[in-house]
This record gives sequence, C-alpha cells and structure tokens, in this order.
Amino acid sequence: MASKFLRTTNRISVLRSGSKCTSIAIRKNGNWTQEGIVKSPFVNVDIPNCTLYDYVWQNLEKWPERTVAVCARTGRGYTYEQAFNLSNAFAANLRKKFKIRDGDTVMVMLPNIPDFPLIMLGAMAAGGIVSTLNPVYTAHEIQRQLLMSDAKVIVTLPENVNTVREAFKLAKKNIPIIVVKTNGDATPEGTAVFNELSEDVHVDKSCLKEVRVTTNDVCFLPYSSGTTGLPKGVELTNRNIIANCIQMNEPAIRCNNETTANYQDVALAILPFFHIYGASVVALHKISQGLKIVTIDRFQPDTFIETLEKFKVNLLYLAPPLIIMMANHPLGSAKTYQYLETVISGAAPLAPSDGERFLSKFQREIRFGQGYGLTETSPVVAVSHKTLINSDKVGYALPSTELRIVDENLKNLGPNEMGELLVRGPQVMKGYRDNPEANANSLIDDGWFRTGDLSIADDQGIIKISDRQKELIKVKGFQVPPAELEAILREHPAVFDAAVIGVPHDTKGETPKAFVAFRPGHSADIKDLCNFVATKVAPYKRIDDISILESIPRSAAGKILRKDLRSRYC
Repeated sequence: MASKFLRTTNRISVLRSGSKCTSIAIRKNGNWTQEGIVKSPFVNVDIPNCTLYDYVWQNLEKWPERTVAVCARTGRGYTYEQAFNLSNAFAANLRKKFKIRDGDTVMVMLPNIPDFPLIMLGAMAAGGIVSTLNPVYTAHEIQRQLLMSDAKVIVTLPENVNTVREAFKLAKKNIPIIVVKTNGDATPEGTAVFNELSEDVHVDKSCLKEVRVTTNDVCFLPYSSGTTGLPKGVELTNRNIIANCIQMNEPAIRCNNETTANYQDVALAILPFFHIYGASVVALHKISQGLKIVTIDRFQPDTFIETLEKFKVNLLYLAPPLIIMMANHPLGSAKTYQYLETVISGAAPLAPSDGERFLSKFQREIRFGQGYGLTETSPVVAVSHKTLINSDKVGYALPSTELRIVDENLKNLGPNEMGELLVRGPQVMKGYRDNPEANANSLIDDGWFRTGDLSIADDQGIIKISDRQKELIKVKGFQVPPAELEAILREHPAVFDAAVIGVPHDTKGETPKAFVAFRPGHSADIKDLCNFVATKVAPYKRIDDISILESIPRSAAGKILRKDLRSRYC
C-alpha cells in the first residue's frame, strides 16, 4: 500500500550533457508519496514571466548567423537573425493590414517548410493564437475548425486555396488567405503573399508595442480528436509551453547538446508541425536552444533516409511506424544512420521487439528512448532519462510534474498496479475551448488531468504506458477519432448505424476498420462506402475494410460495444 512506502534514499548516476556526472535523488521505494502520488525525482523548474515568443528568441544574440531551418528538398532556409526579422515584419503586417488583435486566431495549414516556425512566432508576436491544420484536410474538415476556432486569417500553400475557399462556402464565412510561395507558383487571385509581408522593410513595427499578451494567455490552439465527439480545441498558454520547454532542459533527460560558436545539433523535422509533438518539441523548443532544423515537406522513405546522412542529422524524434520503417527499409544501414546520436519515439507505445530490430541497424550504441505526452500537456509528461536502457518503459515524470495511477473510482493505486494515468503540472492545458462538459470530465481535483491512458509505475516511479483507455486510433502517429468516421458513414443514405475500431497494421501501426448496418430495404457496395468516406477525410483517415452486420452491438446506455466487435470479428 502507498501508506507503507519507506522514505530512505538511494542515488543513481546520470551523465549530464557535459563531461561531468551528477546524480538523481530517489527514494528506496521510488518517488511515491504516502498518498500514492508519483513525484518527479528532478528539481522543480522556475518559469519566467514572459510570452513564448520572447522565450524562444531570448538567446538570439548567441547564434544569429546559425541556420534555424532549411528545406531538405530545396535547400531553402533562414538564419536565426533572418527568421527573427522576417517573423517581426510578418507580425506587424498581421496587425496593420489584417487587423489581428490580441487573442485573435490565426490558422496555419502548411506542411513542414522552413517558413512554418516563422509564421507561428509571427502570429504570436502580433498577439494572435496559432491554430494548426493538416494541409491534406478536406473542405469539410477545414470548415469545422474554422468555425470552432473563430479564425480571422488562414496561412496555406497556393495549391490549397481552392479547398480552403470550398470550406469558406460550407462555413458561410470569408476570411483573408495568406499563401506561402515555395516554388514559384502563381499567386491565387485575392490572396496575400507571406514572402512579401515578411520581407516588407517599410512596415511600421511600432504597432507591436500595442500587444498586451501575458504569460497566462492562450497562444496555441491545436485540436485534439476525441472518441465520443468531434475534435476539441486545446487551449495552451504561453506558460504551459514555456514550462514544457524548460522541463525538457533537465540535464538527465535533455536530448540536445549546447549550441556554441563551433557546434550546432541538427534535428530532422519529419513529425508534422501541425501536431503539438512537432510544433513544440521539434520546432519551438529546438529553436529556443539554437538547433538547425531540417524540414521535410513531403514524406518519401528513400528521401527521408538519404536526408539523415546528407544533413548529418544527429537528433531524431519519431513515431513507432517510422521506427518500424527505418528498421526494415533496404537503405537503412549503419552508414546511412552514422550521424544519429539520439532517437526518441513518441505518439504511441513502441513494442520492444520493434525497438530491438531498429537498434540492430546501427552496430553501435546510441541513446534510444521513449517519450510520453498528449496535446493537453503541451505535450511532454515523461521522457526516458539517459541511463534508462529498457525501451519498454518511458521514464520518470518531468520536473515539476506529478502523476497518479487510479482505478475506475479514481482511487490511487500503488507501484506496479495498472490504472488510468492522471497528470498535474505547469504544462497541463488551460482547458478545452468552449467545452465545459469536457473540462469537467478531464480536469478534476485541483488541476489533475485525466489522460485516459492505462499505465503502470514501478517502485521507482518509472512509468510504462500499457494501453489506451480511449478508443482513439493512431494511424502512423496521427489521431483518428472513430466518432468522426462513424458520423460520416451514417451520412450515407443506405447506412443506418456504424462503428469503427482500430486494428493492428504492419506499416501504419493501426488502421480503421468499420462495421455498418443498413437501413431496411437498402444496401451498398463496400467499395462505394469506402469511397464515400474518402471524399470527406484526409488520406490517413480513410477506411479500407468494412464488414456488414445486422446491427451494431450497443450497451443499454447506447454506447458502442467495441470490445464485442473486436472479440467477435477481429
């Protein structure tokens, strides 16, 4: 029982980023309190009273001539000084020409290009809130987020303008469109050009002094998919993301080296910036540390692996499907992976066998670990510390972070007992936008956030994520909510009811499998049903496998019995 935990202390050595060695204080029976709360073994962080924009650029004078971001395909990129000046000019034009005011939402719908971080930071400098979208979204998906976020302007590529305008028609709303020109495309009529706005040397930047954003104001509004409803807007404050950046700098878990006059880490941005993992961990945090970020705007396995060697990438954040691809791809070898020093897997649990197969490619030792987090936690909750060699576990909670493992009645469990993971810390979101019901269900008991994930914490407080309590499907690390696909299937005139579950897939990790019940006297071809869904969703959400049932199994309360579907048909 938690109340019987001893409080004697041991120490374990941890190699810091330099040559010195220090240690983490841990209790003999871990970092558990008598109340059954798991404490971080690391020293609490001090969080400065500033905006995320100011935090990211605070060390600009140390590395102005260093490259901040470069496109792997074209070589187009920016130095830190250029990026700062361009983002400032863009911010001033957002306020001057587009009338962006404090708290207004700026939607960013782009692939990973060097301009993406500049646009995010420019929007924040203008007092705006950044809300990101997948650039392969359909008009149906765009219009929903457009309305939910109450966006005032959208930034995208010229090739996406027609889809965006279709979304405007669906939403019965019209806002300015700013396009980023990356390859000489013509400017769509009626749009503004980011490149011109950011290179405007005549814009009066004094208007940025009017911004009155505080550290507790929301600066980022990603949309997290749920399983019982549509995506929810996650309100992340400046303080939330700054705290998470500082937490990741703890020497025992830190993944990057110090940028100096003679050295700069290189991180590959394969994880999309339109997700919190890529936006916060790979972009914002690494820019605050002076790293070079190599961006990939379209994923192709051969190009991805060749880029690792060409740009001498030494830091890589991945999701499990990419780990599996790297382990199995014919180009993957000790030579192509020769510069990699640190690889962190996140977004979904990774099977130990997949990790071992991946590591066998290197023929040398590297730092390989897992990270755990959620959109609602900015995103990181835990990262493997440098001396943890068990890839089946995640690691300790980050500094200033507390964990609870609870049963179905929210009663605290003890070491090595499986239950739902709860998190409390400065990185936990402000809440879901305009969704008091979701907030009441997720944020409880003085700041504890219910993750919906099943976890175990061992005697030392090291956590392992066992499964997802939520039914969210993770396709190549992307979130796919069953409720969204079910709702679309039910729009088909022949479909009476529908259910969607995630099933294992060799390359995707998981893939959606659907079950439908037809209306009396109706029927439809399975291929036609798949195509019906495909026209309304991004490619990774598409359904390729549909089974026809007489009825969808539901509980007395009307909830889909997904476990029954899995046990009977999978």
